[in-house]
Amino acid sequence: MKEGTRTTNGRGRLYDSVVDTVGDTPCVRVNNLTPDHATIYVKAEFFNPAASVKDRLALGIIEAAERSGALEPGQTVVEATSGNTGIGLAMVCAARGYPLVVTMAESFSIERRKLMRFLGAKVVLTPRELKGYGMYQKAKELAEANGWFLAQQFETEANADIHEATTAREIMADFEGQRLDYFVTGYGTGGTLTGIGRVLREARPELKIILSEPANAQLVGSGEAQQRNAAHEPIESHPAFEPHPIQGWTPDFIPWVLQEALDSSFVDELIPVAGEVGMEWARKLAQREGIFTGVSGGSTLAVAMQVAEKAPQGSVLLAMLPDTGERYLSTPLFDGIEADMDEAEIELMRSTPGFQMD
Repeated sequence: MKEGTRTTNGRGRLYDSVVDTVGDTPCVRVNNLTPDHATIYVKAEFFNPAASVKDRLALGIIEAAERSGALEPGQTVVEATSGNTGIGLAMVCAARGYPLVVTMAESFSIERRKLMRFLGAKVVLTPRELKGYGMYQKAKELAEANGWFLAQQFETEANADIHEATTAREIMADFEGQRLDYFVTGYGTGGTLTGIGRVLREARPELKIILSEPANAQLVGSGEAQQRNAAHEPIESHPAFEPHPIQGWTPDFIPWVLQEALDSSFVDELIPVAGEVGMEWARKLAQREGIFTGVSGGSTLAVAMQVAEKAPQGSVLLAMLPDTGERYLSTPLFDGIEADMDEAEIELMRSTPGFQMD
């Protein structure tokens, strides 16, 4: 072996199932974009087997339901999702032998539908004008009509619990003996914030937790309470909601799982971000760092950059990157990225005589 050659040694174990590979995602330093006086790391959740943070949630829900007996062998699972939870559930259900039906508003990316169907799930679309609340109610309706297990990602205790037991423990281990001043995240269900917040608030009370949401859909920032029923389910869309391009973030209601974090004062600062800005930072992260994430990851990094600019000398920040950019090929994130050669590429092709396209 040549001196200096990069080597790997394996993980030191064999895995019985793909679900056993969920978690232990790396915290990666951002080197070329950050201000000189601060350091930003990103928790790269696309290293999960189905490429998003929601793999943790999916596994946590299924395992909790198996332990409690709420999910019986071979029973159909149903859930409303913008895509990543559905993809995670499709992966877990395929491995564990459960049929899966997903309800999803037609406004979400086509890639997500195809990925879920490729993994064996059925995808039932709901009208875009009914927003997240419509797909949520459709899942409930199907579960009640067929006796299916409703995953309830927005209400279940298993959501925050899995992040407390895995994501938060990983952060604590990776930053053991190291400085960490800020943790930055958005919210979909709120499970990441709530689970991590439980641990960081106690273990590192000096650390500041920054929450973000879309600038044109500031549900938390509005100060208006979410209307719920006795089961903590939303009974209507939140009045502050507007359609936004940050898929996976901020449904048209404040999830019950998120409410714990808000009521427990886990959030030190709330900073909104425009979807277009999030897309810009996702592109920068790809082209300047080689880190490939989606709109939600770019939006989280945009907020982390904003915090870093004002942070004291030597500050260290950690930002969540929920998923991979491949979930967004048909969305505005990839506007201007064409399959055909542009003029500069054609010029390069013609700069040498051989192997030219017509």
